[in-house]
Amino acid sequence: MTGHGQGWIGKSFARKEDHRLLTGRGCFVDDRPRPDALHAAFVRSPVASAARVSVDLSEVSGVDGVRAAFASGELGVSGLTALLDREEFTATSMPILATGAVRYAGEPLAIVLAEDPYAAEDGAERASVDFEARQAVTSIEEALAPGAQGVHDELAANTFLDVAPFSDDEIDDVLASAPCVVRTSLRTGRQNALPLEPRGCLAEWVDRDEQLVLHVSTQVPHQVRTAAARCLGLAERQVRVVVTDVGGGFGLKCVVGREEIAAAAAALRLRRPVKWIEDRSEGLSASFHGRQQQYDVRAAFDAGGRILALDADIRCDVGAYSVFPFTSGVEPLMASAELPGVYRVPRYRARARAVATNKAPTAPYRGVSRPQIVAVMERLMERAARELSVDPLELRRRNLIDSFPYTGINGITYDPGSYRESLDLCERRLREEGWFDSRDGDRRVGIGFACFNERTGYGTEAFAQRKMAVVPGYDISEARMDPAGWVTVTTGTSAHGQGHETTLAQIAADQLGLHPDRIKVRQGDTDLVSYGWGTFGSRSAAIGGGAVRLSASRLADKIRTVAAHLLDTEAGNVDLVDGWCRRRDNQEDGLPIAEVAEVSYLRANRLPKDVDPGLSAEAAFDVLTSGTFSNATHGVVVELDPGTGSPRILRYLVVEDCGVVINPKIVDGQVRGGVAQGIAGALYEEIGYDAEGQPTAASLMDYLVPTASEIPEIGVEHLETPCAFTETGAKGMGEGGTIGAPAAVLNAVNDALRGTGVELDALPVRPEHIHRALERNR
Repeated sequence: MTGHGQGWIGKSFARKEDHRLLTGRGCFVDDRPRPDALHAAFVRSPVASAARVSVDLSEVSGVDGVRAAFASGELGVSGLTALLDREEFTATSMPILATGAVRYAGEPLAIVLAEDPYAAEDGAERASVDFEARQAVTSIEEALAPGAQGVHDELAANTFLDVAPFSDDEIDDVLASAPCVVRTSLRTGRQNALPLEPRGCLAEWVDRDEQLVLHVSTQVPHQVRTAAARCLGLAERQVRVVVTDVGGGFGLKCVVGREEIAAAAAALRLRRPVKWIEDRSEGLSASFHGRQQQYDVRAAFDAGGRILALDADIRCDVGAYSVFPFTSGVEPLMASAELPGVYRVPRYRARARAVATNKAPTAPYRGVSRPQIVAVMERLMERAARELSVDPLELRRRNLIDSFPYTGINGITYDPGSYRESLDLCERRLREEGWFDSRDGDRRVGIGFACFNERTGYGTEAFAQRKMAVVPGYDISEARMDPAGWVTVTTGTSAHGQGHETTLAQIAADQLGLHPDRIKVRQGDTDLVSYGWGTFGSRSAAIGGGAVRLSASRLADKIRTVAAHLLDTEAGNVDLVDGWCRRRDNQEDGLPIAEVAEVSYLRANRLPKDVDPGLSAEAAFDVLTSGTFSNATHGVVVELDPGTGSPRILRYLVVEDCGVVINPKIVDGQVRGGVAQGIAGALYEEIGYDAEGQPTAASLMDYLVPTASEIPEIGVEHLETPCAFTETGAKGMGEGGTIGAPAAVLNAVNDALRGTGVELDALPVRPEHIHRALERNR
């Protein structure tokens, strides 16, 4: 990092995109007008597991408006296969349309194309599916049981990935002799990210360009292009993916959906545009899920409360398929690598598995295993504190990493943060507000804390360590000034609500001496940006922002060079300020930046001899370390209803440090949105499955999404430790709210239950769980 720039970084500049979005002028996939488009609906499997599946589409064409229907094998596409270069990983292919066998209820079997979506759905209902049902595997326990039905023939013990990345031959001796050993068996429920805009796409073949244009609601346009080209047998130049506005993704849209490929294949076959818009029932039951994991962890402490060793067995229910490009290994690999978190752990052993079941596949949902590993570590801290009769906050302080850079037992190097300071401030605020006194009365009031770091800005090196065949990481940006002095900045990141048009414009504005309103950020078009990895893993500000800063800086250098020639001085003597090129030695002497732009394009005869016409620059940026690490402490006060056990959140406070805060308003919004999603996972949302593998939450009547009535006001305070590994000093922070909330809420509920003998280690915690646990302990 080389400084904060000229002042736009750090300002709560109003989001440039909000006027468009809040006045109904956003453009989502379903808003794109194509009167000649055919609408797609999918014939989906009625059962979770079956062999010898066949689909009869003969009755489908009898529905008015239906124009075509295709089952697997009729589209001419190959399946999606995600790869890890690991011996412990078994690759499987996800067919675009299932054939021969089905592996979860709702799996697509055929695509029906009609003149309107209602006819397409009617046609899909006319399809007849013949199958030989098999016993569904619906839980991790069933999947790992000896003799269990295999979800895929090629998987041993229904396991996509079984790794032991950290071993220690002496850890059993340490655990056996430690003064204090505590355990937790944490279980987390299956969730759906439930973006406001469901998945969807519009595919059309453009003869003039000999190109398939795929408008799609995705976080990763270039990865969709790569996958579509491979599946359809096209060159990458023959596929253009366009992403306009996206109404949320949260990880669910950072993998490639088979419906998108099927719609594209149908458009190629029929030479007509094809649109598919997922409905809410499909979204809940048949899209990508997340979160369902199990942890059995032991931690040894010395008599002074310091961790001696950590031993973990991690099992992730990843559903029926490995997703492209991240694979089913993303959750267990991240969980095992990052479990120690903010604490010094001298000895560590971990085994982590990706377990196949007959459920919808999982995508790397916001936070990706970190909500679970933070909950595990924070439960262990609470238990050890009680066993050792030490204040739980004091126990945390004794174990927090407090010297940086720090390389942990997991091989990860943590950049400087404010781990202790954030805990101190969070505790101090809640004490000042009197919440600790509220625990002394007759009410069941509990206070919970969670300390964590959020690994963000995973660059190429960090992803390569996972041994992915497709390695994300860097990003590319171009900054281009037009003849009137307005700037277009491209980015390989792709926003789905984060405010990139504003944040990235602020970064460029500081380099160019312009108002952010004179800078247009373009994203989400694979013909516009050579390659980019999209938006996931809290990477956009840290990596995408770094590329933007570099490209804008290089453009600024060229502007200074031209201006210096016109002002008869040296480039190093020119400042770009408020739309002007000013001589540093005489601020009264200068010329508008727009004049430099005009000369660069329209009066090139005035340029220096060695300067090419035009004003543009390109740059790439990558984080060449373990990543960047934001950190935070969440503090939450919960009261339990004495009759129903229902938890009510009285106070929620976040003290977080994401390095340089580029736009405080946007950062606060990200934190609060994340906390709301974390509370949803802690107290409300869960997709269950019955014994036959049917999802029990197929509508919003069944899937409890918290509303503004359930989400409290969320206080946010910032600490700022600039990151040395990024151009802007910023660390990513988009997932932290989601990561910290489940642990803090779970600890608060357990604190409210102190003295009852009840301790809960499963999420979500619902009133019936609390009530039943209290009844059992009476």
